[in-house]
Amino acid sequence: MSDAPEVNPAPAKTQEAHPLDALTGGAFSAATSGERASRIRDWLATQPAPEQLQEVFKELSGRDKGAARAVRERLDEIRRAKGQEAIAAEWAEKAQALLAAPKLNIADALAWQRDAAKAGAPLSREPLSLLKVQVADRVKVIEDLQHRVQVQREAAVLLAQRIEVLSTKPWRDAQAALELLRGDVARWQEQAQELTGDASWASVEARFPPLLDASRTQLLVVWDAFQPAVAQAAAAAEDANAPLPPVPVWADELRVARGLPTEAAAAAAATAPGAAAKPARAQNKPKVDPEVREKAVQAVREALVVLEKETAEGHGKASAGAAAALRAVLKNHGKHIDAALEQQVHTALVAAGELEGWQRWGADQVREDLVAKAEGLLNRPEGQALGGRKMQETLRALREQWKQADQGGAPNHGLWKKFDEACNAAHKVVEGWLDKIRADAAEHKAQRLALIEEVKAWTQEHANSGDWKAINRALYQFGDRWREGGHVGEKIFAELQPLWKQAIAAAGAPLDAAQKDSLARRHAMIDEAVALGAAPALRIDAVKALQQRWQAEAQTVPLDRKHEQKLWDAFRKPIDEAFNRKSADREKAATELSARDRVVLDASKALEAANATGDAQQIRAAVQALEAALRGQAQAAEAAAASAPKSEPVAAAQAADAGSEAPADGTAAEGEAAAAAPAPVAPPKPARPVVAVRGDDRPGMKKDAPAAPGRGARPGERRDGGRGDAGRGGPRDGRPGDRGGERGGRFGDRERPAYEDRGPRLGDTAFRAQRDAMEHAQLALKKLAAQAHGEALTQLLSAWEKRDAAQVPSAQELGGRVTPAVRTAWTQALSAAPKGDAAEALLRLEMAAEVPTPAEHIAARRLLQLQLLTRRNDPAPEQTWGQDAAKVLASGSDAATARRLQNVLKNLLRK
Repeated sequence: MSDAPEVNPAPAKTQEAHPLDALTGGAFSAATSGERASRIRDWLATQPAPEQLQEVFKELSGRDKGAARAVRERLDEIRRAKGQEAIAAEWAEKAQALLAAPKLNIADALAWQRDAAKAGAPLSREPLSLLKVQVADRVKVIEDLQHRVQVQREAAVLLAQRIEVLSTKPWRDAQAALELLRGDVARWQEQAQELTGDASWASVEARFPPLLDASRTQLLVVWDAFQPAVAQAAAAAEDANAPLPPVPVWADELRVARGLPTEAAAAAAATAPGAAAKPARAQNKPKVDPEVREKAVQAVREALVVLEKETAEGHGKASAGAAAALRAVLKNHGKHIDAALEQQVHTALVAAGELEGWQRWGADQVREDLVAKAEGLLNRPEGQALGGRKMQETLRALREQWKQADQGGAPNHGLWKKFDEACNAAHKVVEGWLDKIRADAAEHKAQRLALIEEVKAWTQEHANSGDWKAINRALYQFGDRWREGGHVGEKIFAELQPLWKQAIAAAGAPLDAAQKDSLARRHAMIDEAVALGAAPALRIDAVKALQQRWQAEAQTVPLDRKHEQKLWDAFRKPIDEAFNRKSADREKAATELSARDRVVLDASKALEAANATGDAQQIRAAVQALEAALRGQAQAAEAAAASAPKSEPVAAAQAADAGSEAPADGTAAEGEAAAAAPAPVAPPKPARPVVAVRGDDRPGMKKDAPAAPGRGARPGERRDGGRGDAGRGGPRDGRPGDRGGERGGRFGDRERPAYEDRGPRLGDTAFRAQRDAMEHAQLALKKLAAQAHGEALTQLLSAWEKRDAAQVPSAQELGGRVTPAVRTAWTQALSAAPKGDAAEALLRLEMAAEVPTPAEHIAARRLLQLQLLTRRNDPAPEQTWGQDAAKVLASGSDAATARRLQNVLKNLLRK
């Protein structure tokens, strides 16, 4: 007993709970960081207020930063949401202001979307997503109006050209087309009025309303002149005293109808001498020489054919030149041609003028488009601005298109001036880009020259170095820096490249010499490897020494990776071939087939042949034959042990083990027959003769029978009282000291099953053959079973669809899960007329098979699951799936229900 006074320790202080512990679900009192983080996540799932989040983060960040990270992320998310709401409200207000304005500028609308995205506004969420669509629709309406203005302008030009062409034809043709033209002109005016009356007309660009007004004015001027002229021509045709119309072609036609000369003939007669004094002589033209008339007609016709050809092919400039040539010919020979040829010439000249005007108008349209593109190069949005090279290529393309437009028609100097000014303004971007390129090229040139000087200095510094790996690494680094030295012009690069090659060649000269010597040594080692590989006896020590020398050489002097790999392959090839020959000889000696190996190998080949047939019965029969052949090994060994003398158990066991080395003569044939037809298993002979056995003197037991030890047996003893033959599976050769031959089990009173004596082991070839054959047979049987299962299921669904109970597969085909009673219920369900609702039965089947339910029936399945929880005594769906399937088969068949039933039975019948 100690004399020290007993001291009562003071009770430990109870740790006070944190004020926020109750709020966070015990996060501050958690023992570990992981538990604290888990409780914080659970608390965050309750959606706490931002003030609570801020308070918890302030207290928790000093204790556990990992757990506080989730709180900080939630605070950041709330802060971002508030910021995005503010930004969304701001840009929504701007978009509403744009839409509410009576005039919407397309550039402002596009800038709104671009700036909103740049500011981080959530354009994919409401209300900005709806406003973005509204702005886009408004812009689309305005662009459509502008396009329709251009269409109306072209339509006005075509109507005016139609009217001008009619003025060159007989007046009756013009009178016949008058009503159609009146309808077209009225329709054009209605469409123009509809454009100007549109609510978005105020938002179109300023250049489009003047275009529409000018087209309307031009069309109405031509139309207002055309209608009175037609009416005046009709009146002049009815009344000879009525005035002639102002259209020259119609006036000449009416003069000819009245018997008067045409205006051109009258003018020629008026200019003749004495015309005022002798008007009667004007009708008597002087006779023209036939040769002169023929020459005049031929010259006019030649010029007319050229003009008509150029006009038909649509050549604007060529038709203009041909028209000028025809007018020059008419000036000299026009007085010698007849009226028909004169009318033909006039028609060709009018057609040529029409083509020239149309092509001029088309070329101007192309030029205006090019001007707009050139002006838009500098007015592009900030995120879509063109770079220097792209701007240069675009300007070249625009100027080339302008040249092509000039080739198709007369030049337009006003548009060319605007186009050239726009291109020159855009070319300033190209000039800035070119200046930057020149500055960069000068800088890159200086860097490359400095690199060349650095290589030269490095060469002098490492002239006597022997670290070839470091030298090779440095040379590669210099090469990478040269390749990444930036862009320079071709002329500058042509000047620098020879200097670089000279410097890098001088730097790599010592390495090249070392690599040359290393190549010679490696080729010599390759020759040694060939000699070692060709030797009749492979010397392992020499091979190892040679490989060590190769590795030392490879680590000292580096070579090109591909070249070094080729040399290594050439060095390794003869050695590998020598080892392969040695392995082949060893395997050849080890794979000599014994009699039992041949039996197993033949059975394996028979099983592989049965697998190829796809017949389950043949496969099972072949599997049984192979198993019998495998069992025949142990049986043959036991037969050999039984036939040995009783006084020599060790020799008998050795004879059983040596059975695989029997010669291929009559003895081998007898061993093969023993493997093919296994003999009855003889009881194993005990290792030692029994001297005395304790009888069982319990009531009702035979006294001459040995008594089994009870639970109180001594450690190490078996229940059968034996110790020498217990072991793990009985002695294999009866040698003393064998594991299990002299010792008992690890635990004294535990019964251990005796291992089967399988006899000598199979050879490698036979073992692999039987293993592969067994694996292939299992796969084939599994595949055949799956096919049979699918066919039976398809047959069952077909019987359900046709309501034919005779087509229901047999119980064997359906599998062991379907009892005869269940199959009878199915056939009875199919025999009767469709009745009942299978909705609940299908849900129970899907629960039993654990397959997903279609989305439209998920709510019903959850409701049924809740109902099943209240029915404690009812059987589970896994127990009543056969009756549920009968209910489904009793109802009507449809595609959706059949698909669900097939998915269910596919799992249930397979379990």
